[in-house]
Amino acid sequence: MKHASRSPAALWTLTALAAAMSSAYAQEGPRQQREMGTVIVTGNRPTSLPTRIPTTIETVTGEDIARSINASDAEDALKYLPSLLVRKRYIGDYNHAVLSTRASGTGNSARSAVYADGILLSNYLGNGASFAPRWGMVSPEEIERVDVLYGPFSAAYGGNSVGAVVDYVTRMPSRFEAHAKLAASYQPFKLYGTDDTYHGRQGSVSLGNRAGAWSWYLDVSRLESEGQPLTFPTRYPAASTSAAGTAVTGAVPGQDRMGRDWLILGAATQYTTTQEHLKAKLAYDFSPGLRATYVFGLWDNDAQGRPRSYLRDAAGQPVYGGTVNIAGRAYTLAPTDFNQSNESLRHLMHGLTLKSNTHGAFDWELAASLYDYDRDILRAPTVALPAAAGGGTGRIVDQGGTGWHTFAAKGVWRPAPAHVAEFGWQREAYKLRSIENATTDWIAGSSGARNQAFSGRTGIDALYAQDTWKFAPRWKTVLGLRFEHWEAREGRTSNASTTVAHGSRSENTLSPKAALAFQLSDDWLLKASLGRAVRMPTVSELYQGGINAAGTLINNDPNLKPEKSWTGELTAERKLETGQLRLTAFGERTRDALYSQTNVLVTPNVTNVQNVDRINTKGLEAAWGASDIGTRGLDLNASLTWTDSKIDRNDKFPASVGKWQPRIPEWRAAAQATWRASDRLAATLAARYSGRQYSTLDNSDPNGFAYQGASKYFTTDLRMVYRIDSHWAVAVGIDNLNNYKYWNFHPYPQRTWVAELKWDL
Repeated sequence: MKHASRSPAALWTLTALAAAMSSAYAQEGPRQQREMGTVIVTGNRPTSLPTRIPTTIETVTGEDIARSINASDAEDALKYLPSLLVRKRYIGDYNHAVLSTRASGTGNSARSAVYADGILLSNYLGNGASFAPRWGMVSPEEIERVDVLYGPFSAAYGGNSVGAVVDYVTRMPSRFEAHAKLAASYQPFKLYGTDDTYHGRQGSVSLGNRAGAWSWYLDVSRLESEGQPLTFPTRYPAASTSAAGTAVTGAVPGQDRMGRDWLILGAATQYTTTQEHLKAKLAYDFSPGLRATYVFGLWDNDAQGRPRSYLRDAAGQPVYGGTVNIAGRAYTLAPTDFNQSNESLRHLMHGLTLKSNTHGAFDWELAASLYDYDRDILRAPTVALPAAAGGGTGRIVDQGGTGWHTFAAKGVWRPAPAHVAEFGWQREAYKLRSIENATTDWIAGSSGARNQAFSGRTGIDALYAQDTWKFAPRWKTVLGLRFEHWEAREGRTSNASTTVAHGSRSENTLSPKAALAFQLSDDWLLKASLGRAVRMPTVSELYQGGINAAGTLINNDPNLKPEKSWTGELTAERKLETGQLRLTAFGERTRDALYSQTNVLVTPNVTNVQNVDRINTKGLEAAWGASDIGTRGLDLNASLTWTDSKIDRNDKFPASVGKWQPRIPEWRAAAQATWRASDRLAATLAARYSGRQYSTLDNSDPNGFAYQGASKYFTTDLRMVYRIDSHWAVAVGIDNLNNYKYWNFHPYPQRTWVAELKWDL
């Protein structure tokens, strides 16, 4: 398989396209302004953010998304922001689209926080690829603005904000409006023995109005998507020759991420998914400064994962099981090598907010939310194809009853123009329930005997206070403190016959925050931020594991320590004639980081989630954005990030010391150039670059361009939007225009064509 050049040329090409040092989306809309190193969020619509945010913030508006991003899912809004990556494997990826930030890789989903209108979408039931934020609760068409806060520098957010806080602000109308969209995608895909084309279709309708004190908004959408294969059954060459088994052809030779030769036998985990989304919002203004809002969200997903064997017998028929013979060597295929699955998910979301927004001496807010796995069932066979196509024995995994709820009471006190104090109490509670049962018919059978199960609860109660003080004409400071009481309880781990109950635990932590800003001149702003974050273990990290025949717990540790991080940044911002330049130096020291690894200090060795003693990260980030450059209508945004993230101490696995933190590349960059040729036509060329990465703690996987590897990449995207008249608009685009074949354990999409037709009233 051929790949694009691995030289630094791609990076230089990208920076040349940007014509500068980096990106931002730093354009200031009417709802946001910068003052003395803090962001003051203002506007007619109450925001869920603190009123003053002592950290780097980047923003992308709904208008930006519609004009310059091929956005099929809500997470696409983050595609070109500095130092961010969403591991989106295909359109509609619902269980592995994890957010990566400056010092947190795509295996660390619990080190960022994602909200929609203040409702928590991040899934803190676990940490890893299968605990991605619930992006499906937001459709791209309803986005008004996305704000990203970098780092744990606001006392209003807990330890999960150590990487970034993402807040989606969705639309609420000021008059009657209606919108409709039809979209289609087309992806030719060629890899190993797969040469096929995958399609997607989307449709959405939204309506909204405001009448007197009442306003409402309704958004419904449907997505049908075919993803490319994501996993590949493999075998290492057998040690000796043999005449046993059915002679087959079609196996594809390749190398694994360690550089060892192996055989690729077929493609699996190729999802066909149908998702339906409904969002309803109702707001009532008791007065110009007091609003109540209710939000209801429904996300329904039916997905089928299907395999395809490359192996063919003498009659040309595909072979999925039994003993096969490849070039004189025998291999036994397990029934689950070519895995199948059917998933049926229905998740519900509720949010209720009562918020004062007078901008007077005192404002307050009460907010509550609930996220519920109303139905969450996976079915998979334990017999091989072709028998499994019609049913047969299997397993059923049921996570119904899982979910989380939050409550917050917040206040803002403005005793003087130079002082703003913010304070509050927050409660977050998580419940995970997962049980796997055997079944005689994996397609439609009922649950039988228990195979395994695990469950548990965690919760955090937090008190915080934060004071913003302009103590001199050019100086401003933000000081904050957060107290958290964390508890874990009702933990249980089960196999077919035995259940081990875990004792309750609790921890108390303090997280101070501090920021200082100096207005050096009208054009230059300097600021420094420092914050502590404590990321508590999740339910699955504590309790998901197994029990051996003796009834002893294995593969998990209910006594894991929390991650403790100190993060700092120094920033210089320069106001330019047509935009803004930002230069940021950042650093993070994390103790007791949570990673799956092998403890070599005990015999036999134990592999599970463990605490890594210390990880140090340092880096530089440059971000630049400008409008109407050179010729009328040209907007440029670009970013460039250098990071050095190394494991400094790890007594349980010494081979990892001095090695790169997994999934953190040394170089990252993104750029966009949008030409607004006229009021009707806009064209965007964008590019993204990431240097080489590792997936293992000891960096023993140098071959990133392989199944299970993590590769470098350089991709380009294209989008053109033409407004036909005041109601109709069309858009065409290409993602991965240069058809770069790259990996993050799974293969990313190859060149994908998209087309949209929109109608607005």
